[in-house]
Amino acid sequence: MSAIPTENEIVMKENDFIVSKTNPSGVITYCNEIFMEMAGYREEELIGRNHNIIRHPHMPKAAFKLAWELIQEGKEFFGFVKNATKLGAYYWVFANITPDYDEQRNIIGYTSVRRKPKAQALEIIVPLYQKMLEIERNQGIKASYEYLLNVLEENNTTYNALILSLQGEHV
Repeated sequence: MSAIPTENEIVMKENDFIVSKTNPSGVITYCNEIFMEMAGYREEELIGRNHNIIRHPHMPKAAFKLAWELIQEGKEFFGFVKNATKLGAYYWVFANITPDYDEQRNIIGYTSVRRKPKAQALEIIVPLYQKMLEIERNQGIKASYEYLLNVLEENNTTYNALILSLQGEHV
């Protein structure tokens, strides 16, 4: 379990890639060295634990709801995620989660690759997440999720398209 969150930020290096794999329930089955370094955990503290071990309380639950919906449908998820370290610091990532399949095309797990997010993207995402968190506290996850969907509809975009455009990636 991570410590009480602090305002100490750890910034990813420009060329770092955090990689992890989970089973279909989100239990970590693989993590690379950079993941362990950023999160401050040893491999044996991560393997066999749910990936939410690094979930930061400033992340809206509605964002994870959307992520799970997409990946369980066999689609990719792109997103900006604020993670917590074992000692209470935090770090932002630009995440891409993809399903892993067996020979019969059954989902057998997920692979997540994370890299450094663009600072300009976080300038837009942080206020959006703060608003979603406020809605979650007052009205619940469903209302926060609906708020996000309304923002996407107003901007005539999808979540992944918005995230990719903020990161400067092609849709």
